[in-house]
Amino acid sequence: MVTPQHSRPANRSEHPRSSGTSPAIGRAFALLSRAWNGLILMALAKDPADFAGIRQRVPGISERMLTRRLQELTAIGLVVPDVRPGPPPRTRYALSVHGKAFLIPLAVLFLWAEDHLPASDSPASDPPAGPGR
Repeated sequence: MVTPQHSRPANRSEHPRSSGTSPAIGRAFALLSRAWNGLILMALAKDPADFAGIRQRVPGISERMLTRRLQELTAIGLVVPDVRPGPPPRTRYALSVHGKAFLIPLAVLFLWAEDHLPASDSPASDPPAGPGR
């Protein structure tokens, strides 16, 4: 009697890290799921800016939220602060090498959203009605 063998093929065609269970993709989605992170990174894509400049580029963000997000993005190495001494000392923020590399998937996501997601004022963008609605 022959018993079935449950083994994986030796030559897999998929990338070993392409699984949706990858911790790396989880970290990427966690980064993007935090309010304002993507917009702050896009705001710094063209050139560095000081705090006020970033607030102008990201309408609606509060000073407190921007401070928190810049601290977080700095801590994970996507943004680097450049503190310039003087009265008053000024800090300009720029994307690090890792932050600039993140612009590639962020740009692709932006293009996809432009082509495939309805505008926020469109009826299709409303959440689906659940039971009892």
